[in-house]
Amino acid sequence: MIPKDPVTLLSFINLKLRDYYTNLDALCDDLDTDRAEIEDKLSSIDYHYDKEKNQFV
Repeated sequence: MIPKDPVTLLSFINLKLRDYYTNLDALCDDLDTDRAEIEDKLSSIDYHYDKEKNQFV
């Protein structure tokens, strides 16, 4: 289960991307979660996925 709070979600997702996944799609597939939902929640705190860095920045 992924965190609901956007700030906690940011930390959780960036850690997973850094340590376990090559991209956001792989993370979403493995965790069976909706990419758009993650991107919407993190955009609400002004963070957006950077494909080249493989992080939300």
